[in-house]
Order: sequence, then structure tokens, then C-alpha cells
Amino acid sequence: MMKFELFIARRYLRAKRRVSFISIISGISVGGVLVGVAALTIVLSVMNGAEEEVRKRIVGTTAHVIVLGHSESGIPFDDSLLTRIQSVPGVVAAAPFIYSKCMVTAGGITDGIALKGIDLEREKLVTEVYRNTKPQVQTIDPGGGLRGMVLGKYLAEALGVNVGDEVMLTSPLSGQATIFGIIPHVRKFVVVGIFTSGMYDYDSSLGYVSLEAAEEFVGRVGHVTGIEVRVEDMYEAPEVGRRIVTALGGYPFAASNWIEMNRNLFKWIRTEKVLMFVILMLIVAVAAFNIISTLIMVVMEKRRDVGIMKSMGATSGSVMRIFMAEGVAVGIVGTVLGSLIGFVGCFLLQKYKFITLPGDVYFIDRLPVKMEAGDFVMVALAAVAVCFAATIYPSWKASKLVPVDAIRYE
Repeated sequence: MMKFELFIARRYLRAKRRVSFISIISGISVGGVLVGVAALTIVLSVMNGAEEEVRKRIVGTTAHVIVLGHSESGIPFDDSLLTRIQSVPGVVAAAPFIYSKCMVTAGGITDGIALKGIDLEREKLVTEVYRNTKPQVQTIDPGGGLRGMVLGKYLAEALGVNVGDEVMLTSPLSGQATIFGIIPHVRKFVVVGIFTSGMYDYDSSLGYVSLEAAEEFVGRVGHVTGIEVRVEDMYEAPEVGRRIVTALGGYPFAASNWIEMNRNLFKWIRTEKVLMFVILMLIVAVAAFNIISTLIMVVMEKRRDVGIMKSMGATSGSVMRIFMAEGVAVGIVGTVLGSLIGFVGCFLLQKYKFITLPGDVYFIDRLPVKMEAGDFVMVALAAVAVCFAATIYPSWKASKLVPVDAIRYE
């Protein structure tokens, strides 16, 4: 029986309309579904790419887990502490660091800086900072009593410095007490490298020095701010952090992780993805209203045909399925074409990356794309479901036609 209904629906779709306006609206309906599906798949792929790119760059610049102490003086540090942390299951590597906020001056320009003291050899095993530095320095301090510094790209541009230039670092949080008050520590550093993480917030505020230089400058000899930890599975960071704190005996140690530190950011990205899905589905909804209009006019045009079919024994359900199949076919054609266009658009964006973004406004400087089969399937099913819902009312009206009334005046 279903073959008969599909046969009639196919004939109605292929037949020339007595009212050409109906064919125009059918084309507009297909176009509306096409545009909506293509826009949805591209936007969702871009949102996926943004989330993946931000996650990758955050994890490349910061560690998976950070072990901190409750004291302002930091954590008493020795190699045995690293050994205990590295013995925890799931831990790959660990590195100490010192963190402080300072001011940096060059050529009369002063800017704020988040100063981070690192052990470069151990840091290489924990973050990607070394790989993102040009030139890739083997040691931060150049020797001869000089102290070196690696600056973020945008911070270096703001100061107007390059590799080999000198900068003056001032620490207002530590200094020497005198009868006139506290004199801040001031030290000259040589820029030995420029790093680019791709995240504007990092590249415009971070500066790296050696752990020894940070201890000396900040006045925390024998103490560090915390321990950075790299784990085997970065999504297991919260659990590994809890294991580390337990292995260290609990208080005064605490552990944070990259997921907790950036929870609001990723929640915002996921919320944006849902909102964009809802907003762009309105395009498909507009196309669905066009499908309703088309089917109502087709029903009016085919009143005589409906009357003849029902007088020959076609049931109301059969008539309803004929018009529903016609409307769903319009939705499927638009969905398939829209998915293909969306795939091609995503592929071109992914391969050629021809759309750039201002790094000082967004977290990233290129428009990232990550296609996921689940998104394409979800969009296609949602579009077909909306189109199907649009066919119910006009199909139901067609099924209620009385054969005698349908053909009386034809």
C-alpha cells in the first residue's frame, strides 16, 4: 500500500503545476531548508573547532594539574617532593614554578607582567612553551651574570623589544625595607626569546625567567609557588589531582586543574553552541512554514484527484500519507543539499584557513573548524523532523475531504 502512496507523491512532485506559484514556493522551501542546514553545520563545526583549539592552547601553556600550598610563602621545595608526585599513578612529569605579578619597562614604556619562574628542562616535559618559543633557547640565562627572559609576542610588541634587547623588571610586592619604606626590587633582564601560544591573554601578559632568577628576584629562596603536573589523560586531571594531594598527606597541599580553572570558559562555549543551534533552526522553521503553504495550495489544486482516489477506495490515511511524503521529500532534498554544502564549506575553512580573527578580541587568531558526524546527523534529523511536523496539518485537511464535495464542481 505504501508503494502506491509514494508513487502518487512522486508524480505530484514531478508534475507541472497548473499554478506556477506553487512550484516557486516549493523551490523556496527547499532553499530555506538548504540554507538553514548548511548554516547550522558550519556554525556548529566552527564552535567545535573553537572549543578544541582553546582547550589545546590552554593545556599547551598551562599544566594539567597544579599543586599549590595554603601559605603565602609558597611550598618548601626539594627533589623529594617531585619524586613523591611523580610516583602517583597517572602522572607523567612534574616541574616547579614561581609566579608573581611585576612591572616591566623598556624604552620608557611600562606594562604589567605575570612573571613565571621555571626550570626549563623540567618545563619541557609539562607544557608546550619551549616548542612555541623563537628561537628555542637551551637555557634562559645567557651567563656572565646576566639574567634572561622569554616574553609573550604581544607583550614584546607593546614594549617595542626583540631578542637581545634589555628590559627592566620591578617587583612592587617584594623589596628591601628602609627607614623611608620598602624599596621595590629592580633587575635588568635580557630578552632571549619570544613565545606565541596563540592565546592573546597569555601572549600579552606572560613572561618566563629561570627558577633561580625568580627565587632571587621575588625573594623566595627554597620555596616555590607550586608544582605543575602533566598527566597521561588530561580529562582525568581532577582525579589525578586528588590522588596527588592524598599522596602528599593532604593539608597544606591543594590541587587545581585545567578543567576547573577554565570551567566558565568552556561552559560559555557550550552555551553559545546551543543558542546558535536554536537561533539558526529558525531558518528551517521559516522553510517549514513555506512547506505548509505549499501543501495547502497543492491540496486545493488536487481536490479533484483526492476525490477520485477516495471514491476508488483510498483511505483517509493513504491520502494523508501521500501529502506527508511530498512535504517530507522537500525537507529531505533540502537537508541533503544543505549537509553537502555545509561539509564542503567546513572542508574549505579547515584546509585553507582563509578567515582570520583579531587576536586582541578573540582567544584565537584563526577561525578553527572541527567537523563531527554527530552534529551533522543531529542537524539533519532536526531539520527533517521540523519539515515532517509542517506536513501534518495540510495532510490531515486533505484526508478529511469528502469525495462528493471534492469532485462536485470540478
